[in-house]
Amino acid sequence: MVDLRDNLNLAIDAIRAHKLRASLTVLGLTMGVATLITVMTLVQGANTYVETKIANLGTNVFRVAKTPFAVVDFTVVVKALKNKNIQTDDLAAVRELCAHCELVGASASGTLSIQYKNKQMDDSNIIGYTPNMVDIDTRTLDQGRYFTESEDRHAAYVCLIGSSLVEEFFPGTNPVGRSIRTGSQEFTVVGTFEKQGAVLGQDQDNFAIIPLTTYLKVRGTRTSLTLEIKASGGEKTFNAAQDEVTGIMRTRRHDQPGKDETFFVGTAQSYIALWQSISGSFFAVFVMVSSISAVVGGIVIMNVMLVSVTERTREIGVRRALGATQKDILRQFLTESLIQCLIGGAIGIGIGFGCATALRSFTSFPASVKLWVAMLGVLLSSLIGLFFGIYPANKAAKLDPVAALRKDA
Repeated sequence: MVDLRDNLNLAIDAIRAHKLRASLTVLGLTMGVATLITVMTLVQGANTYVETKIANLGTNVFRVAKTPFAVVDFTVVVKALKNKNIQTDDLAAVRELCAHCELVGASASGTLSIQYKNKQMDDSNIIGYTPNMVDIDTRTLDQGRYFTESEDRHAAYVCLIGSSLVEEFFPGTNPVGRSIRTGSQEFTVVGTFEKQGAVLGQDQDNFAIIPLTTYLKVRGTRTSLTLEIKASGGEKTFNAAQDEVTGIMRTRRHDQPGKDETFFVGTAQSYIALWQSISGSFFAVFVMVSSISAVVGGIVIMNVMLVSVTERTREIGVRRALGATQKDILRQFLTESLIQCLIGGAIGIGIGFGCATALRSFTSFPASVKLWVAMLGVLLSSLIGLFFGIYPANKAAKLDPVAALRKDA
């Protein structure tokens, strides 16, 4: 019986003797594994990024609005647009009646162009906040201050801006105290926020936050508000606060028992759950496509190994005549197949991680390079090597030694 070290040496010598054939064998599997690793790192990175960024909510904060926050059925949105607006008296009622709500704020948003001197940023998000949103929102103040209750009450023209506006309008200077314009209104910058980055290519720092009263004065009081509610004290309190707010809003909007609410509640988990359901579908399709590439690579390995068995028939006969058993021959060819697959898998993992890292470095698309993904690539390569190497190895092992020795004799 040939030991493992001899088997490895024989397999490596055979691969070295046919470098071009081995390279072509490795190439097919490399592309399959590289595709799979790239897809998995991008999906995992997107999931992680969404969990930390996209909802922009704390774990103890939920929202109430007249339209859904996260939905895949557009007809639901069209139907929701007919719902009554959420207004300031709804905000006051929830503040007064919700016992489990620690803080109740509100927001409204729209899109406008913002100018500073001869510079302009288009499609900037203008957000109206109540003053207590400083304790609800997860954005981190960088410079300056938040606006006060008095400034909100008197509809002061003050604002806080995101880092994209800072970089565009005030590179290398302190923007606090300077004025920016939107339309005919001028706003004094009183603070800035730390950079958030982009979510799937969308800039999260191109915004200005102004007092909600100012926003309603500028954009009109018919704007529907989004209630932003913080409920500290654990999951039980959080759920109780949601139930209370739901009851208050159903009563105020005269929603009939047994009928759907004419408003929507959103939490960080609801955003994440929707994203995961969407990304899971994409992930399944991408895995199927990349698996096809891996299977094609396996078929290439099997065909090349069959050719190798045919070319090395006499070598097999000599080994059998010198005392090698069928199991020795089987192990030798399986080892060759496995080594080539592991080489292809290792290269594929490197290429996959390299592509994912390049995308993360040179684009705004996230990627997450994790050890378990690499381990999965190694396991996949090993399984392909064993599965597609069994038939050629078995065929080599069952060759009649006498007939093999007569080959080309």
